[in-house]
Amino acid sequence: MRIVAGKWKSRKLVGFSSDGIRPTTDRIKESLFNIWSAFIEGARWLDLYSGTGNLGWEALSRGAETCTFVEISAKSIQVIQKNKQALECGDEAIIIKKDVIEFLRKYSGPCFDNITIDPPFPSKICLKTLEALANSQACGANTRIVIEHSKHEPLPNKIGNLTLIDSRDYGDKLLSFFSQEH
Repeated sequence: MRIVAGKWKSRKLVGFSSDGIRPTTDRIKESLFNIWSAFIEGARWLDLYSGTGNLGWEALSRGAETCTFVEISAKSIQVIQKNKQALECGDEAIIIKKDVIEFLRKYSGPCFDNITIDPPFPSKICLKTLEALANSQACGANTRIVIEHSKHEPLPNKIGNLTLIDSRDYGDKLLSFFSQEH
């Protein structure tokens, strides 16, 4: 696992293997960041179900102002902290050990610009996460949302005030893009 572009280009990330953990491939990551290329610089980023922090580190490498990593697994939190140290990253990386649904329900700060959601397979929590996000202050009118999920866990076109605006197929995985209705 490595960072594809930006100030930390080609830097390897600390990782681990575990059931349900399947880091986003370079191909999918590069595609996502190409699609959102105009929306990275200076963005406030939220990385839900961070795992190793792969997507958040990529965002920071490419110029995001901050990234908040939310993860419940103690092992994942240790890996995210090791990557923070290895990248000599400062306060722009905020690490929160908490259940994602609980975090979204209790969040009371300013909304994020970009939100990446990469829940473990096959936990069937994509819909619950998007429902919590639709009712969370973390998401605002201009927030861009992407969720990486299995083709075997299809998502509806509308979830609360969130609307599916695009979907990209990568074999057994999909990237589904949502935004709030205006």
